Amino acid sequence: MIAQPRKFLSVLAISLMTVAAVVSLRGLPMLAKEGLAMLFYIGFSTIFFLLPASFVAAELGSAFSNSKGGVYTWVKAAFGARWGFLAIWLQWIQNVVWYPVTLAFAAGSIAYLLFEPALADAGWYNAFIIIAVYWLSTLLTLRGVHIQAKVTNWLLIRGTILPGAIIIGLGIAWIAGGNPVQLLTAKSSAAAGGFLPDFTSLSSLSFLAGILLLFAGVEVQAVHASEMKNPQSGFARAMFLALAIIIVLFTLGTLAVAVVVPASEISLAAGLMQAFQSLLKRFGLEALLPVMGLLTAMGAVGGVMAWIGGPSRGLLQTAQDGDLPPFFSRTNRHGIQRNILLIQGSIVTLLASLYLIMSNVSAAMYAISAMTISLYLVMYVLMYAAAIRLRYSRPDLERKYRVPGGLAGMWIIAGIGLLAVLFSLVLSFVPPNVLQMGGPATYVSMVATGLIVFIGIALLIFSRRKPNWVRPPSD
Repeated sequence: MIAQPRKFLSVLAISLMTVAAVVSLRGLPMLAKEGLAMLFYIGFSTIFFLLPASFVAAELGSAFSNSKGGVYTWVKAAFGARWGFLAIWLQWIQNVVWYPVTLAFAAGSIAYLLFEPALADAGWYNAFIIIAVYWLSTLLTLRGVHIQAKVTNWLLIRGTILPGAIIIGLGIAWIAGGNPVQLLTAKSSAAAGGFLPDFTSLSSLSFLAGILLLFAGVEVQAVHASEMKNPQSGFARAMFLALAIIIVLFTLGTLAVAVVVPASEISLAAGLMQAFQSLLKRFGLEALLPVMGLLTAMGAVGGVMAWIGGPSRGLLQTAQDGDLPPFFSRTNRHGIQRNILLIQGSIVTLLASLYLIMSNVSAAMYAISAMTISLYLVMYVLMYAAAIRLRYSRPDLERKYRVPGGLAGMWIIAGIGLLAVLFSLVLSFVPPNVLQMGGPATYVSMVATGLIVFIGIALLIFSRRKPNWVRPPSD
């Protein structure tokens, strides 16, 4: 039998998978509603979160380019296996809970495609769409990383980049037609002429912390660095290409929505599709609304595809290193973490079933998401700390890309990211005004309990590991 030449993922493929993991168009109306202050939110998030995460992920990804563990490998090299396992566990568990939330957004978009927007509020409909789409995405992921990459990038281009370009185009056409620029005419309660949020309001600070997480996920595709032909230099290039695309889509897309639609008409509850409805109606293109519903649903599914094979791949590496029972280290003929994906799918199915039995699913899912957001932030704390630590403990480690500025540069860039994450972590305990969960004390206790319980589970699992769990290299 003639050996088939190995297929590699290109810089563009990794870059687009990263964009798919980070960018969600559902964040555009939320930002646009803030008026001119949106520029501050985007700038703050870019400088204090997206840039540091991209720089650090590029260095660590190039240094450990032959590993498939991602953040697990990075933190393990810096602080040991216990903390490496905790890092990938936190990335994985928050991601599992995130799937039903984002796929509910996809279900809402599909409802517009079916000319039945009211379906978006039906529990049975949300449960069906979430479960069906998630398992279809899982089956495609099981076909291999190259199939996953092709499908993810195909969905990204059509479901995120194309609708984003349409929104931007409509905004430009609006201005070129001499129409009033709603962004400049709207009244704002923000400071400095509307460019700065009201920092005396705790809800504004809490909102800022939430905006930071719109830019999270640039490190996820590091688990696929070893699938590149020249990963040491290619992964860094992929990170910075993704960085540019993310900034352009978020900034111009948000501006386009804010230019055309008055802030008072942007509904956070209805999400992106109401923003599309307003935009298309103003240009006499309302007949395209179902098409936009299809495209944005595709974008949401592309985001799920980008995440399914990421954290679970890192968890596979921990299983092969003996931190989980051998059951978790089983793969299929494509080398995909079959058993982990099946367990992951079972959890998502269980969470999606909540839509069938609970009357206030939105509040419950938000509370669960708030718990997992704090877990993800702890993971970022470990990642930034590992990057700094490795500059001291492994100074001779070959890094094809290095954070500029030497040791001081690493302290500044990783330190900025670390401070931003700690700021968000503190504010993750602040309950939003729109959520009624029995009072602030109840909300804070839920988030704190979730943080303690999920971290405790990870440390307990690690403490129970056995020597015979290690998978032999020849297996």
